[in-house]
Amino acid sequence: MDLDLRKLRYFVAVADRLHFGRAADDLHIAQPVLSRQIRALEQDLGAPLLIRDSHGVALTDAGRQLLTDAGPLLASADAVRRRVTVAARGSRRLMVGFRAGITATAAVREFAIRHPDVIVDVQRIESDDQAAMLLDGRIDVGYVRLPIDETGLRVTPLYTEPRVAVLPAGHRFAGREQLTEADLAGEPLLWHPDTSTQPTKRPHPNAGYLVRGVDETLEHVAAGRGISFLARSTAVFYSHPEVSYVPVTDLAPDQVCLAVAASRTSPVVDDFLAAAHATAEITAECGNDEMWQLASGAASQHG
Repeated sequence: MDLDLRKLRYFVAVADRLHFGRAADDLHIAQPVLSRQIRALEQDLGAPLLIRDSHGVALTDAGRQLLTDAGPLLASADAVRRRVTVAARGSRRLMVGFRAGITATAAVREFAIRHPDVIVDVQRIESDDQAAMLLDGRIDVGYVRLPIDETGLRVTPLYTEPRVAVLPAGHRFAGREQLTEADLAGEPLLWHPDTSTQPTKRPHPNAGYLVRGVDETLEHVAAGRGISFLARSTAVFYSHPEVSYVPVTDLAPDQVCLAVAASRTSPVVDDFLAAAHATAEITAECGNDEMWQLASGAASQHG
């Protein structure tokens, strides 16, 4: 029997909430209807998915496995719906996502030589939604930074770039030409959902404010609430009068990759990937030494 996507969505709602009443409210259906749909799904799969008792609702081993697999499957179904809608309008459009500091301009120009009839849109993405946006079709191709959950994706390395410390302009190290990780030991560190911004993958004992995105990072650093780390190209594109950038020589470089949904097969997408790889050197040069000197020099003057 084919897996019923509607039942699967109902199951995910219950699994996320671990409460039938709240899940039914979210889905705008009656709770008895939801319960019947979950039982029907369990019968379809031949396995109990949820344990219901006086203590509440819990997932069985089969339920946990289904929840893991459900995300990419439902996202893929959403992506199909989006692509069919675009095709029905008769338009040819490619949505390219990019992380802060990365520019897709060179690839878009190269791609346009072969596909002048395809409209290329670009959209900035954040670390915590880069995989989801690829899987559900909101973007077709993503310039992403590792780490990323590669489940359901094809991820290929593009280039690496050094990382810099983001310090308040009045910090004792703000005027240094370079630093090491040991120099910054004990400094309060802003906490990001994106672990690629951390000096190690381990939780930092002095992690404080939770921030999302470059703009929030710069504001919190400027306010003296902690330090952070960014890819050098991000520092080139984003300046702040109360923030200083200093290279950290012994941090692992930031890895920039291209990512597409593994289920996506499209000559147009493949041609854009080829264009992106062909222009990778130009893209990486957006954070080159000359631009970095200009950016870091301006930051030092503000300091």
